[in-house]
Amino acid sequence: MTTTPDFTDYEIKIAHDTLKERYRRDVPVQLADVEVRLHLEDRVLVERPAIYWEDGKCHFVVIKLDKARFHSQFYYGLHQQYGTGRTEYDDLFECIMTLLKLQADYQAKEEAD
Repeated sequence: MTTTPDFTDYEIKIAHDTLKERYRRDVPVQLADVEVRLHLEDRVLVERPAIYWEDGKCHFVVIKLDKARFHSQFYYGLHQQYGTGRTEYDDLFECIMTLLKLQADYQAKEEAD
């Protein structure tokens, strides 16, 4: 059981609004619980709330580490997982925007190759 509070209605609205601005359409998000290691050296997985969405073949997840800390990543499959280079953010909007920008950069590079 998680001790981290679920995403608030306000945080969900931030996600919806940010994704709508990026994609110019409503993007359905799903609330989920995920198991993560809070630190690389941790052996034990802990359950945390997450927001999940897809765009094409890309999957995105924003994990709420505690009341005001977030982690994000995007992935195309088990062997193609990417983070932002930061382990956590204290601002959800910045977390999502950075994730979207890095994924767009990654996609543009892949299409150029």
